[in-house]
Amino acid sequence: MNFSENLKNMRRDKNLSQEQLAELLGVSRQAVSKWEQDSGSPNYPETEKLIQLAQKLDVSLDALLLNRRPEAKTSAPAPLPDGKIFIKTNLLDSAYTSYNKFAIQKNFFPGKNQAKFFLNGVECHGVGFWGKSETLTVLGVYVTRKEAERELAEIHKAIQCGETAYEIKYSAKVKEEWHGYVLDD
Repeated sequence: MNFSENLKNMRRDKNLSQEQLAELLGVSRQAVSKWEQDSGSPNYPETEKLIQLAQKLDVSLDALLLNRRPEAKTSAPAPLPDGKIFIKTNLLDSAYTSYNKFAIQKNFFPGKNQAKFFLNGVECHGVGFWGKSETLTVLGVYVTRKEAERELAEIHKAIQCGETAYEIKYSAKVKEEWHGYVLDD
């Protein structure tokens, strides 16, 4: 296996898209795509990026470049910038979106078969004339507050452990309708 195949396989093993890896490294998605193309002569990134790649993928340079078995590392992988973590949820069109702030929101007027709590990812857009500008994105839908708090606790634990991605586990199965998320029987 050559460098481009190693990189592609190791990125996939970490459940990262090309775009997500590019964001971690501060490069374009096209750069990652170029590195992963097997065009006969490999396209290697500059040395600094190779080192960052190995760190972000939690592998040795030997494993990345020469296909040698990755050694077990004793240190935790580097956390994402600003304490962010990629969240995978079946409620969003994109596979993963990164957040560093979360909020549990109560559905004050739930209809029949609607969940009572939402776990939101909070994106801060700065401070404007009217105060802080934030966007909430529903990551999970829960019947009880306890389930939402359990999910949130696991996300925080993953961030503290230096994990780069987390998949929502305790969200209720729902379908989206014009008036919101409805529990799927």
